[in-house]
Amino acid sequence: MTAQPDLAANLDTVRARIAAAEIAAGRAPGSVTLVAVSKTHGAEAVAAALAAGQVVFGENRVQEAAGKFPALRPANPGLRLHLIGPLQTNKAREAMQVADVIETLDRQKLAAAIAAERDRTQRCPDLLVQVNVGREPQKAGIDPDETEAFVAACRGSLALPVTGLMCIPPVEDDPRPHFAWLAAAARRLGLAVVSMGMSGDFEAAIAEGATHVRVGSAIFGARPAPAAPIIPA
Repeated sequence: MTAQPDLAANLDTVRARIAAAEIAAGRAPGSVTLVAVSKTHGAEAVAAALAAGQVVFGENRVQEAAGKFPALRPANPGLRLHLIGPLQTNKAREAMQVADVIETLDRQKLAAAIAAERDRTQRCPDLLVQVNVGREPQKAGIDPDETEAFVAACRGSLALPVTGLMCIPPVEDDPRPHFAWLAAAARRLGLAVVSMGMSGDFEAAIAEGATHVRVGSAIFGARPAPAAPIIPA
């Protein structure tokens, strides 16, 4: 049996690293928000993190988030859920019901679907535009050269609450130039939120201006392995 991670100790370690990175970068203490990425981990792991004082979480899949978080909200009114995975247009309605922040707005069709649902319910999560900073064909996100026009369209004619930018740099690249570009773009566009940096590089992201870092494995441990298929005899 795999030993369960000590979530409280892991959270303390990550928070200490964030605080040290803030100091090293000349940032104000507490200026960086930790988004604890709980994808593939069960509701009991989220509950343990909540008991350790963590209130901001990230999930990749709408269906998984919907299965965990609504039941936890009544006892945890400060809980904030960020959706950080690619979002299908036909999942926009469900995403807007479960999330406080959607970090992966990346195309006009999705923006229109979110606006339509906002008009129907008079409710909309905060939105971040995901930028494909490495221009990787297999990865979601808007092209860097199209970011300014896309943000303007979302905030203009659609009147969507776009509050920031998000990115996932190419794994083989030095992430710091990508982080620096995203932070500069957010400043240029007057956006307050810069979501970048994960377990392996969040200190570099903080040095370049991240306001939110998305940390999963350093808190929750390795993702659970998928169950082995049952082979009929």
